[in-house]
Amino acid sequence: MATYNCKEAKKEKETQDQKEMASQMFTLVKDSTKVSFTAYKTSEKLPVGGKFTKIKITDSKGGASVLDALNGTTFSIPVASLFTNDATGTRDPKLLEFFFGVMRNTASITGTFKTAANNSCSIDVTLNGETANIPLELTMTSETNATFNGLMNLEDWNATDALISINEACKELHTGKDGVSKTWSEVAVQAQVQLKKNN
Repeated sequence: MATYNCKEAKKEKETQDQKEMASQMFTLVKDSTKVSFTAYKTSEKLPVGGKFTKIKITDSKGGASVLDALNGTTFSIPVASLFTNDATGTRDPKLLEFFFGVMRNTASITGTFKTAANNSCSIDVTLNGETANIPLELTMTSETNATFNGLMNLEDWNATDALISINEACKELHTGKDGVSKTWSEVAVQAQVQLKKNN
């Protein structure tokens, strides 16, 4: 049986602490994540932007790289925090009632950030009682600031009924020059993330 004196035990602990610190070089800055989206209306595919003002991050453990630090991070977004900066004040209530309100179990949008061995990344998103994956493109705007962009198709979450509902509620506003009322199933999503480098 191996025995250790106090100095050896202290040195071993210091080595272990150094390894642990090196493996957690990057950590997510609390409350720094910003989530926005762009939906599209009319046949001309006019963009309609919005964001969610609240996002709860859990299971963020840190890592030796930005992607390692985010791998396995889970999030929950209350849909009531929706904000589209609509001057009339009518768009947000309509989206909450006629889009999210038509879905199942969608008081919050939840998901998990995933990193693959080839350094590609994606998020598993649960919406309308369904879970589907959104591949992401990473852009580093600085060493510790990351932007992720992806494109979701609402059909992957069986949200066709919600699309029909919001299109009917906003029929006139979603009618283009061709006289066709259309709400696209494609939604562009973006997350801006800030990390800190610990050493």
